[in-house]
Amino acid sequence: MNREGTCNALPTIETERLILRKVTKQDAKDMYAYCSDPAVTKFVTWDTHRSLSDTEAFVEFILTNYKKKDIAPWGMEHKKTGKVIGTIDLASWKPQHQSAEIAYCIHQDFWGEGLTTEAAKAILAFGFTNMDLVRIQARCLVANIGSERVMEKIGMSFEGIIRKGMLVKGRHEDLKLYSILKEEFTAIKCGRLV
Repeated sequence: MNREGTCNALPTIETERLILRKVTKQDAKDMYAYCSDPAVTKFVTWDTHRSLSDTEAFVEFILTNYKKKDIAPWGMEHKKTGKVIGTIDLASWKPQHQSAEIAYCIHQDFWGEGLTTEAAKAILAFGFTNMDLVRIQARCLVANIGSERVMEKIGMSFEGIIRKGMLVKGRHEDLKLYSILKEEFTAIKCGRLV
């Protein structure tokens, strides 16, 4: 699928406990609940939201990207509560190289429940099946053990440390780089060892 087709038709994806869907203006309060939490924002590249208006601006940015048919995240709606508890996306999509990077963020109340892993597996399947990707990677700050565990649980392989790979909140941070190839994902999905 080409960039315009994929971004224009960002599909709703259902998993066991989540509905991955486009973000709406009505999601701003739900998103503010985790975007304003310093524990959640400790390892992300963006600043902690100080007011609901910060989150509303972020939602507007997402909606603008949808309109421009550019890459933007899925909201992670929890089926039991009907609330958006996080976002997940395939950022840094390079169609010419058939690669992308998965990124995610989730409300602290849902840490350790496997929800990010559940969402990430669904997004990997979408990327490899619908976007003609051959490689999906992920990066995290070296101290972000939770994110690293998600990468391992979805079958990604550790590739190394990118030294001072990103300027984050005024500091050059080392990043851990993980990736998974289409054939590895297919092997895992089919129950074969990679």
